[in-house]
Amino acid sequence: MLKVRVIPVLLLRHWGLEKTIQFANPKYVGCPINAARVFNQHNVDELILLDIVATLENRPPEIEVVKQISAETSMPFTVGGGIRDINTIRELLNAGADRVVLNTSVVEIPDLLQKSAEQFGRQCIVVSIDVRRINGKYEVFTHGGRKSTGLNPLELAKRAEAEGAGEILITSIDRDGTLEGYDLDLIKMVTDNVQIPVIACGGAGSVKDLADAYYQSGVSAVACGAFFLFYGPRRTVLITYPTEEQLLEYFKPEHVRKRDPKKPIDLELSRL
Repeated sequence: MLKVRVIPVLLLRHWGLEKTIQFANPKYVGCPINAARVFNQHNVDELILLDIVATLENRPPEIEVVKQISAETSMPFTVGGGIRDINTIRELLNAGADRVVLNTSVVEIPDLLQKSAEQFGRQCIVVSIDVRRINGKYEVFTHGGRKSTGLNPLELAKRAEAEGAGEILITSIDRDGTLEGYDLDLIKMVTDNVQIPVIACGGAGSVKDLADAYYQSGVSAVACGAFFLFYGPRRTVLITYPTEEQLLEYFKPEHVRKRDPKKPIDLELSRL
């Protein structure tokens, strides 16, 4: 079995980072370059950077931020937000991204996913699916959770797999930023019906939540934002990341990646 990947997700608005609750009420949490440096020191498995206003502003992600993060870090790096054409994907990969995330464009530009996978390889393409529960039923939303599509997330996940997605990032908008745990029913619905890897996102508030998603829903990776960015009931900004010892409290040893010792974390830098 593949070792679990534990992935921080950073939300970019221009040159600042924010964290939302249910995709609303954003709180400023600091500089993306500093945050990436700290996570790099923590030897994270992968970093996902999502430009949350790019689609609304009809532009690609902030390319200079991508270049700076790539230049100053060595971790695998995935970038999304506002990607609507092949040239943007190429530019992001040339800027240092290892993979790209497609979201709204998968719904609005049906042939982009297939063309992207054919040109860059499916291992390079992550499809992000943002989901709300409406009247007891799951529904896909685009444009940063603002636009209802009427689509069922499982149907979209199957279509994404068929068209060449290498991985699916499934996010519960209802759980986003709440620290109340993942929507395991939503995640398992997808993992049970696709063969490609799935990343769970939205709601994690503890290492136990990460392990529950991994063992109970069958995901290949677990991702979160607030759990790694806030400390205490007042949600003080402080970057954290589980140590190998903390992960081993809830994960079997064979499922935890051995991490090379790193220099001590600069806590002043962590306090963005």
